[in-house]
Amino acid sequence: MPPIRFAIIDSNTLVCIGLQQLLTDLIPSAEVVVFNSVDEFERHKDSQFIHFFISSRIYFEHTQFFQERGAKTFVLVNGDMSIKDVFTLNVCQNEKSLIRDIMAMRSHGHDHAISLAQHKNSPSIVLSPRETEVAVLLCKGFINKEIADKLDVGLTTIISHRKNIMEKLNARSLADIIIFCVTNGIVSLEDL
Repeated sequence: MPPIRFAIIDSNTLVCIGLQQLLTDLIPSAEVVVFNSVDEFERHKDSQFIHFFISSRIYFEHTQFFQERGAKTFVLVNGDMSIKDVFTLNVCQNEKSLIRDIMAMRSHGHDHAISLAQHKNSPSIVLSPRETEVAVLLCKGFINKEIADKLDVGLTTIISHRKNIMEKLNARSLADIIIFCVTNGIVSLEDL
């Protein structure tokens, strides 16, 4: 099976780096190639990309090329802008929402692109029942103090559970916990 490959075409370096990291976290086996311009992309001479993540400016400058790729194209927008017959991805939202939207690609018929079973955090990682409760509440946006109150335990206990969860998942941020919980069916996208 050919490798899963994504192209990001955007002159905004920060957007490219952030999106590349999120895609790599979601699908560790994927190759994410960043291009700063369409010219750079065309010099690459490789069309074996499953999806194209492109800036709205580039989309409008090369509409025909990307319209021909239909569901493979995601236009990166600033805010809740929509473009007729095109999937858009708001890059100005918080990380949790951005992850939810990227993972929702599956509901748009992109199951072949994201094999969640390939996620680096395999189901063999076992969280204790209490750690699972804490992870779910973290995914839902609760802060440590709120979780402690909700579970009727001390704040230091929650901090300890959170530390253990981070270590078990080899997580660098809350985003990694969310990805693990969603990909392993601990929480659903609708719960986020």
